[in-house]
Amino acid sequence: MDTQQITAPPCAPTPASGGSTPSSGVIHINVRHVAGFTVIGNHLSRHRGLSLAAIGLAVHIQSLPAGARIGIKVLAGRFPDSETRIAAALRELEATGYLHRSRVRLPNGRIATRTVSYNQPGADASTAAAHAPRTRPSHPAPLPAPPATPVPAPTPAPQRTPAPVPVPQAVPTMAAPEPAQLPAPVLVPAPTARRAPPPPLPQPQAPTPELHRTAAALLADLRRYAPQLALSESDIDALAPGVTAWLERAAHPDTIRHALTADLPVPLKHPARLLRHRITALLPPPLPGAQDLAPARRSVIVIPLQNCDRCDRAFRAREPGHCRDCRTDLTRAA
Repeated sequence: MDTQQITAPPCAPTPASGGSTPSSGVIHINVRHVAGFTVIGNHLSRHRGLSLAAIGLAVHIQSLPAGARIGIKVLAGRFPDSETRIAAALRELEATGYLHRSRVRLPNGRIATRTVSYNQPGADASTAAAHAPRTRPSHPAPLPAPPATPVPAPTPAPQRTPAPVPVPQAVPTMAAPEPAQLPAPVLVPAPTARRAPPPPLPQPQAPTPELHRTAAALLADLRRYAPQLALSESDIDALAPGVTAWLERAAHPDTIRHALTADLPVPLKHPARLLRHRITALLPPPLPGAQDLAPARRSVIVIPLQNCDRCDRAFRAREPGHCRDCRTDLTRAA
């Protein structure tokens, strides 16, 4: 009867986090990382003003080594997100201070984008260097050797010292002067060529109210075929003369609409500038008239009539003289 009978089941294991298991919500199973991890502050992971895409992008950028490329096209090729979404996330990080992008000129004259990532917004380089973790040496420093106990040397027998031989003294040499430090070269930015002004918008030869009204209606109707071409009234009034010039040259409205809406860039930042360029650069020539399409008529050269100096017979020649028969008789007589 002294054997203990165990009838109760064993207790459940203690949660990995050390606290009591909550009745609802997330439960953490944490494993301590010893390599290949990145420290992220809760001010970033719980930021209420950033989207989840921006928070995930900031975590990815902070995990990359220094010098890694984080351009929009590079990130779009690495993740399934589009370039538009990645660009919007980068702008969010710049607005909140987690990212800073600037354009600098390289020594070879090219322009490059320099990106600086901050794991704490508002921190400068000196603060980051002061809080940087100190690395321990891989090998401990060797301990100093204990001082050696001096051993008394035996007393030598007295000997006759020879006369000292005079040693010529070395002539002191003057130290070579240090080369003067030249000032660092100043990088002067290469002069940029001035951009030529855009060509003027084409104007109609004989504008009429009907053509102007049709051109304005065609411009206002473009947003039905391309929503990004929603123009304001001022843009329509400014571009209407150019479309009127197209209509004046007998261009069909469908032809004009196709020329202005085909192959639009993505994203389209300035729709009015794009339409102005296409209206000016793609302007068709005027239709040729009927006389321009008529075939060229061959010119007929008429040789005048001449009277023979011998027989007074009429013959065609450019200059007066003898007819063919008289020239043959004269040749035989000769």
